Amino acid sequence: MKEEKYILWFNEIEKEDVGIVGGKNANLGEMYQKLSDLGVRVPNGFAITTKAYDYFIKYNNLEEKIKETLKNLDVYNVEKLQKAGEIIRNLIKQGEFPEDFKKEILGAFEKLKEEYGEDLQVAVRSSASAEDLPDASFAGQQETYLNVTEKDLLEKIKYCFASLFTDRAIFYRQEKGFDHFQVKFSVGVQKMIRSDLASSGVMFTIDSDSGLNKVIVINGVWGLGELIVQGKVIPDEWIVFKEGLERGFGSIICKRLGEKVKKIIYAEERGVKEIETKEEEKTNYSLNDDEVLELAKMGLIIEKHYGRAMDIEWAKDGIDGKLYIVQARAETVHSTKKYNVYEEYKLKEKGEIILKGIAIGSKIASGKVRVIKDVSKINEFQEGEILVTEMTDPDWVPIMKIAKGIITDKGGRTCHAAIVSRELGIPAIVGTQKATEVLKTGDEVTIDCSTGITGYVYKGNLDYEVIEHNLENLPETKTKIYVNIGLPDEAWEKWYLPVKGVGLAREEFIIAEEIKIHPNALIDYPNLSEEIKEKIDELTRGYKNKKQYFIDKLAEGIAKICVAYWPYEVIVRFSDFKTNEYRNLIGGDLYEPEEENPMIGWRGASRYYHPKFKQAFELEVLAMKKVREEMRISNLAMMVPFCRTPEEGRKVMEIIENILGQKKEKNYKVYVMAEIPSNILQVDEFLEFFDGMSIGSNDLTQLTLGIDRDNEILQSLADERNESVKKLISEVIKKCKEKKKYVGICGQAPSDFPEIVELLVKEGIESISVNSDVVIKTIEIVKKFEDENK
Repeated sequence: MKEEKYILWFNEIEKEDVGIVGGKNANLGEMYQKLSDLGVRVPNGFAITTKAYDYFIKYNNLEEKIKETLKNLDVYNVEKLQKAGEIIRNLIKQGEFPEDFKKEILGAFEKLKEEYGEDLQVAVRSSASAEDLPDASFAGQQETYLNVTEKDLLEKIKYCFASLFTDRAIFYRQEKGFDHFQVKFSVGVQKMIRSDLASSGVMFTIDSDSGLNKVIVINGVWGLGELIVQGKVIPDEWIVFKEGLERGFGSIICKRLGEKVKKIIYAEERGVKEIETKEEEKTNYSLNDDEVLELAKMGLIIEKHYGRAMDIEWAKDGIDGKLYIVQARAETVHSTKKYNVYEEYKLKEKGEIILKGIAIGSKIASGKVRVIKDVSKINEFQEGEILVTEMTDPDWVPIMKIAKGIITDKGGRTCHAAIVSRELGIPAIVGTQKATEVLKTGDEVTIDCSTGITGYVYKGNLDYEVIEHNLENLPETKTKIYVNIGLPDEAWEKWYLPVKGVGLAREEFIIAEEIKIHPNALIDYPNLSEEIKEKIDELTRGYKNKKQYFIDKLAEGIAKICVAYWPYEVIVRFSDFKTNEYRNLIGGDLYEPEEENPMIGWRGASRYYHPKFKQAFELEVLAMKKVREEMRISNLAMMVPFCRTPEEGRKVMEIIENILGQKKEKNYKVYVMAEIPSNILQVDEFLEFFDGMSIGSNDLTQLTLGIDRDNEILQSLADERNESVKKLISEVIKKCKEKKKYVGICGQAPSDFPEIVELLVKEGIESISVNSDVVIKTIEIVKKFEDENK
């Protein structure tokens, strides 16, 4: 009977044996026994059972002493917790092994030496019965000892026993309601993989930040993996698309080079030590691509076997060059999180309105104000404050990411602050005219964007509620509801939204946030000043070919969005920066003219074939090629913005087809934005080159009514409900349907105006793409209008 044994080998253990060998050892035995033949390598070893631990405690008469020490302990009193923990650990370390138990351990070690050789080193790891369980992760609560030899084996097993009562373990069990003596304790003794001579790390079969279950995320460092667990180094990271991997493709969609400034290696006299990494190690990845894919396949096998997301530790042996799995446990954060709800914000009390403006998003936030009028002062900003400024540009994004909300003097619904706030999912009120005069740093305010187009700034912290909507009960609509996405991270945060695809994925956010360098500066790198080269070198570490940096980073961002909404269509719009926005990129002022009104200047398609930008546009197309052909992500569609004439469309398509091949042969789609009146007046000619149109209501309104949409004086005229705009919208839907071409809308109008949604449904538009915060509301409104128009 297993229950009666003091030692069990991995080939005797299954995952159900948690009560006998703890969670960690149960998983190691399960994989060693059942997954080795499928290609999952697990080093052999044995478990010292919970019965053996109980035997040790009873033999040394420790149970009553431990109970007495823990009696009435206040774990929130740090001093008392530390004292109790130290007393118990010393009691265990001073204990003696019963002679029969000692002989059995040393005999098992001798047997392991027969398999691996006389100079065997092992890892000695704790394995508690409440650790590595599906619903309560105790990972890291007890100790692990590495590079252990026969000489110090018994001592390290005792130290592992003692680590059941580390301060953090005592506190954690008390917090989670576990009885200290119901948590049974086992120790694993496993062949040590010589990752001190190679690399090691962790692998999640889910994105551990967002819960996205379509990817495998691998982190790696040089040497032993403890530095990752401790968070002391920034590791390398690879993201692998599961669907592509299963189909046999090399679907590494993203990889980031970590700093890896330190590593842990074997110490001369047993144990381990921490040293600085060499420069060569810092600038090279700790695994090659083939190894990443091999590891990912192991991860996929393990996940399928357990039927749930897994948190896995891996190691590469520097002697035999092979990859091994050294631990696996169920992922416990996202696997228990609800993804079938959506949040609605509502104020529960009234307050004094001190400012009004244009509401961005539909959330509410309260907090302390921080007024910053100049970008040079952004370092004063503290996480969780509400940013108040005149207006923002890409230089402000680092603090926008940590803000609770944003209030600006200037800007409209399509200004920089509005767009970025939507992408980040934080409320903003723009165009208040006087926020920087009325508000002072330290003021407590509430931002309310929950009531419609107008946003209100209230004095003080008002009480509000967040109502959860069950996504499972949403109605099905004939009209496809898409979502607009800027930052790839936003796509991963909102991957569970009930949408049928992405109607607008903006390249600009990837370029501004990830790449940060003007593409022409990368093309022209050898001829640049040393000052600009230094800035570029810092960002492009590891890239000799600077153009490839642009291609890779853009491809990674696009791939992340495509994967988040796989298998639904993701429409990625080629870059639509204005010249003033391009100038903000590193080296941008060398290549961009200064224009009086960039909104109607050198932007969109007119850049793509121009001699001064054509090579830069080709880099964008090459990024699309990488996503489609290397990563094998097939739900990508492309879109050309601001295309003034059919002739421009022809020129742009010629460039695209020169790189991607003929559309019909290669089976890809390219749409064009319908955002200039000429797009609709000459719709038949445009559709000769493109597969359909997506209505950009913001620019269409601006150009139909002859206004600058960034001019706050004219904001009252910038209304998509204007009859001229509505007539153009109706016309383009009708023409695309006649030609049996795609027609959708990705502008702001459907997010703000139900009457525009009604028009779109009535005309039979194929898809409506809205910002993530109004997806649920739009589905309900579309269904209502569809029922009325039956």
